[in-house]
Amino acid sequence: MADVIAYCVKCKAKSKMVDPQEVTMKNGKKAKKGTCGKCGTKMFRIGG
Repeated sequence: MADVIAYCVKCKAKSKMVDPQEVTMKNGKKAKKGTCGKCGTKMFRIGG
């Protein structure tokens, strides 16, 4: 799987998402859920 880059609100910067999982939101759109590679905070990227 390709590297997923998302914005981390704790680091206030874009970073690599560790263990990304594809999820479907209530409205049917795809998103990715994982953790920040730098600080371990949960991350969420819509449309990825």
